[in-house]
Amino acid sequence: MNKLSVVIITFNEEQNIDRCIESVKQVADEIVVLDSFSTDRTAQIASAAGARFIQHAFDGHIEQKNRARKLATNEWVLSLDADETLSYELLAQLITWKSEPEEELASGYYMNRLNYYCGRPIKTCGMYPDRKLRLWHGDAGQWQGTNPHDKFVLNDGEVADFMKGDILHNTWPTHQAFLNQVDKFATISALHLKNKGLVYLLFKMIFSPPFKFIRIYFFGLGFTEGITGLSICYHQSREVFLKYWRALKLKYN
Repeated sequence: MNKLSVVIITFNEEQNIDRCIESVKQVADEIVVLDSFSTDRTAQIASAAGARFIQHAFDGHIEQKNRARKLATNEWVLSLDADETLSYELLAQLITWKSEPEEELASGYYMNRLNYYCGRPIKTCGMYPDRKLRLWHGDAGQWQGTNPHDKFVLNDGEVADFMKGDILHNTWPTHQAFLNQVDKFATISALHLKNKGLVYLLFKMIFSPPFKFIRIYFFGLGFTEGITGLSICYHQSREVFLKYWRALKLKYN
C-alpha cells in the first residue's frame, strides 16, 4: 500500500478547509495543514477534522508550499489548496492507485483542475483542463515559478496523468472575490517585475493584455459563456495590464 500525505497551506480558510479535508480522508494516511497565523477559526476546524496543524509566517506561495511538502512524513505527497476538493472520480482513482505496485508507479502525476466562478464550473476561457502536477514521490521535485503563480517541477523521473476526475477549485465564490484576487495577484506579480527594464515593461503592458484577451475569449471559447465569459476574460486581461503598470510605478516611485 502506497502511503500518502496530503499537504495544504492556509490563511483564514474557515469557509473552505473542512470540505477540503473531508474530500481526502478516504485516501490520506496523513493530512498536514501549514497555516500563516489565521485570525479566523481555521485552526480549530482543521484540528477537529483530524489534520496535523502547524503555523509559519507567510513569505510567498512557493516558499510556503515547499515548507509544507517537507513536513510530510510519507513517501508520497498530494498538495491541495484549501479551496480545492477531490471529485468522486478522482478520489476513486487515487484509492486504486494506492494499491498499485511501486515499480509500476511514475515519479509524479498530473491532475485536471476544474475552476468555479460563482458556483458555476468553467470549462472555457482557457481554464480547463488546467493540468496541475500535484502528486509526487518524496523529494522528487520542488515548487518553482514566480509568486503568486507557483508550479511543481520534478527533478527527474516519469510523469503520468490521472485521466478521470478533477480537482474541484472553488476559485471565485463571488464576483467580488474574483476582483479581489485580480488586485492581489497583480500587486504580488508587480513586486517581482519591478526590476525588469523599462522597454520590457512597456512592451508587455501594451501588448500582453489584448493578446491574453484574444487567446482566452476567442480561442479559449470564453464567448460561449455569455456575460460571464466576457467578465472573466476581461478581468484576467486587466490583471495582466495591472501587474506591469504597477511594476512601472514601483520602479520609478
